[in-house]
Amino acid sequence: MSRPLLAAAALLLLAASPVRAVDQAAGDPVVDVAPEAQAAATVVDAFHAALEAGDTDAALMLMTEDVLVFEEGGAERSRAEYAAFHLGADAAYAGASVSTVTRRFGSANGDTAWILTEGSTTGQAGNSATSRLTMETMVLMRGSGSWRIQHIHWSSRAVPAV
Repeated sequence: MSRPLLAAAALLLLAASPVRAVDQAAGDPVVDVAPEAQAAATVVDAFHAALEAGDTDAALMLMTEDVLVFEEGGAERSRAEYAAFHLGADAAYAGASVSTVTRRFGSANGDTAWILTEGSTTGQAGNSATSRLTMETMVLMRGSGSWRIQHIHWSSRAVPAV
C-alpha cells in the first residue's frame, strides 16, 4: 500500500472507530485499547522499552523496513534512515528520561492498527533538563501473524510554567 493510501486508510479507520466511555481513577492513565489492538499496543510498549534499554537492534526489529517516522518537523522514510539519524539520540534520551502515559487509545481493522498516546517526559537532553508534554501516533501493520510499526508521528511541547 502506498504511503498516501496508508495515511488515508488510517485516518478513515480512526474516524470510523466507535467512541467508548472509559472509567478513570484519580492519577491513573485513561487507557482504551480495543481487544483487537492489544497485541499492537504491546509492540508499541516493547519498542519504547527497547529504546529505554538502549537496545536499538530490538527497536528496529519492531519496525517495517519502509517505516515512516515524523519527528521534529522532519521525516525519515525507512528503518535504515531512522537508524542512521535519530535512533541513537532517541535511545539516549529515552534512557535518560522518565515517560508517563496519561491517555492511550487504540483500535484495529484487519491488518492495520493505530495506537494514540498522550503523556509527559521529564529528563535530560544534553546539558539541559527538559519537561515535555508528548503526543504519539503509531500505525502498525500485521504480516505473518506479527505486528510491526509502519508509521510514527511524534510531537511535543514544553510543559507550561505554573
